[in-house]
Amino acid sequence: MSHPLASYAAVVRPVVDRLHVGVRHASRPAVRELYAPLGLLPGLEINLLYAMLDHPVPEAAVAARMVYLPFAAGAEEARGLAVRSGGSWDWTERGRELAVGVEGALAAAAEALWSFTPSPALAGVSAVEAALPLVGRLLEAGAARGGPVFAAFTPTWEAPGASAAGLLVSRLEALRHHRADAHRAAWAAAGLSVDEVVALESGPMWEQVEAETNRLDAPIYEALDARERLVLLGALGALGDGLRPE
Repeated sequence: MSHPLASYAAVVRPVVDRLHVGVRHASRPAVRELYAPLGLLPGLEINLLYAMLDHPVPEAAVAARMVYLPFAAGAEEARGLAVRSGGSWDWTERGRELAVGVEGALAAAAEALWSFTPSPALAGVSAVEAALPLVGRLLEAGAARGGPVFAAFTPTWEAPGASAAGLLVSRLEALRHHRADAHRAAWAAAGLSVDEVVALESGPMWEQVEAETNRLDAPIYEALDARERLVLLGALGALGDGLRPE
């Protein structure tokens, strides 16, 4: 049986993903500059950034988070930025210092993207401020309903004195894990392997997995009333992403 908010979950997901991709794209030069003195490119640690700045993250949750990507724990440890200890991943001293810098670069990119208002009709920072507390309430609701990776990756670190844009980046990253848990559960229930779901194209099976993902993701949005859900969708949709065809 579907959930009454399944269609909302389906609509808001690409809006959240668009902002995530836009901020990562805009911050790329600054982030790579931080890695350059180490002779490294961003790796596992950037996928654990906000969670691991707050607390060690269990190895099983990290493996689930990385299920779609090439991931060798030993090779990641050899980079010297993150280390396994007591069944969890944590920062090395060098890794934490880098992570704080990366968080600042992401926050600065979001601030630049979302405060740019070439037309007075655009919402800018007011949209960030409207969305921020609503996303915070969703994360609180997810504490009771979220899957294993969401549980392991929350709460997320929020830098002291962070701008509203920086806080929203962190919270949206956590919210994405709620849907990601729903998606992993959906394709596993359909009997698919990782390789099969990565290769999945539009068709009946794709539609089945998407429908189940939306059903499992939808309950978190019960934390908002109908007006608040509309405000959230409108506020996030009003934010720029800086993406252009290359």
